[in-house]
Amino acid sequence: METALRKLPIGIQDFEDLRRKGFLYVDKTDYLWRLVTEGKPYFLSRPRRFGKSLFLTTLKAYFQGKKELFNGLAIAERETAWQEYPVLHLDFNPSAYDSAASLDGFIGDCLARIEEAHGLEATGSTTGSRFRNLIENIYKKTGQQAVILVDEYDKPLLESMGNETLNAELRAVLKPFYGVLKSADAFLRFVMLTGVTRFSKVSIFSDMNQLKEIGLSQNYAGICGITEKELLDNFTPELEALAEANGESFDETLFAMRKNFNGYHFARNSESVYNPFSVLNTFSARDVQYYWFATGTPTFLFKELERTGFELLPFRDGIEVPEAAVNDYQPGDVTPVPLLYQSGYLTITDYDKEIRSYRLGFPNEEVKYGFLNNLYNYLFPQTRMVNGLNAWTFIKALRAGDAEGFLTQLKAFFASIPYDLYFAKGESYYQTIFYLVFTLLGQFVESEVRSAAGRADAVVKMRDAVYVFEFKLGKGGSAEDALKQIDEKGYLVPYSADGKKLVKAGVVFDTETRTLGEWKMVNA
Repeated sequence: METALRKLPIGIQDFEDLRRKGFLYVDKTDYLWRLVTEGKPYFLSRPRRFGKSLFLTTLKAYFQGKKELFNGLAIAERETAWQEYPVLHLDFNPSAYDSAASLDGFIGDCLARIEEAHGLEATGSTTGSRFRNLIENIYKKTGQQAVILVDEYDKPLLESMGNETLNAELRAVLKPFYGVLKSADAFLRFVMLTGVTRFSKVSIFSDMNQLKEIGLSQNYAGICGITEKELLDNFTPELEALAEANGESFDETLFAMRKNFNGYHFARNSESVYNPFSVLNTFSARDVQYYWFATGTPTFLFKELERTGFELLPFRDGIEVPEAAVNDYQPGDVTPVPLLYQSGYLTITDYDKEIRSYRLGFPNEEVKYGFLNNLYNYLFPQTRMVNGLNAWTFIKALRAGDAEGFLTQLKAFFASIPYDLYFAKGESYYQTIFYLVFTLLGQFVESEVRSAAGRADAVVKMRDAVYVFEFKLGKGGSAEDALKQIDEKGYLVPYSADGKKLVKAGVVFDTETRTLGEWKMVNA
């Protein structure tokens, strides 16, 4: 008998609405208590759809003194005063910003609603002075310091990436506006801004130097997202229903959830967290799919990758970067690494405390395959191999033991890429496409793509056979050279005990025809 679904808060970003209507809630109020008792101005960066908006509205309800909403939660055992403060909540999500005037107008509308709610007149000749006067006038009228909550402060800047003129104009609007948060400090009880990216050219990170950034804090690593303990404590019935719907055991279902949605680390040596959006949608649909990535293709990010001449291959086994490279981004930077990390496409996989460096990699399969699928289709829109039927023809050939047919199709695929889509020269081009193709096939078959000594270029594991591929450039080697390297490096050794047929394939890329040249295959 199918288990009934409980009320899952998919798309619910308002804490009061969530609590009054009986939706499930993962208790994050321990973090809230720590924030409100230990400091005052904060900035939190997290990827989109990770729960930032819900956390801000939880703060809003707390500072409005709505005690009844917190019954049964951790903070209810600690807070006794439940004092009410005037809360100024600004959310940059709803609007689009195609000019400085549109951004200035949006901020003006937000301030007008707050002024009306408090029975105040607008004063000030600029948006910044109006904001400053509003905060001070609220204090004079109520005798209470104000609470400032700003959601997705950086949305105008993310939307305008790639248009440096517009981006600079929008920064010019935001700089004096956010600068008020420092000059009005005496009238503020609490400040929190959230966003995806730390843009260092916006004044909150320079003029407002007392702002405490908690995006990489050990103490707040789990403030958004779902830890495995929280998953098991709050969603065991949903996990059981998912297992039942898919004919799997509980442990098999939990493994699938870990593999696809877990793995985010927002501080060194911190507990990993699950993507909450994909978790909740998986429970609702009772089907494991890439829900987070399906909500939007990060075109702005791919444009940045193209602009910076980004090399994908170093990320195969993770990339080591200095601490500053995960915490700061400026438009025009020579590396997109901070943007990749802060947007959620890379995460911390290791930390070297001696040299203060991080190793970054894909957090899970949803991000890995979603990112690479979209990157492939951005680079090669006229081929779209992976999302179309060609992907299955590749796989079917290998399942049938037809490695010759697989390579013939691979040759035709390379030849189909238009010349003007060639984004690199020489070996890096072939390596990148080769990496993308084989990694994306790994969604459907067990595939490895490596480059370190002792590992073949690609290994594809089927039910009855293991195929080991080694590739050479036409002017740099032959198919025989590739086969010899497989033997000399012992690439087959790790698979010799599996009892499967072993096939080694030496393949040459023809740089003149821009596709596969000769190849030779031998059963080991």
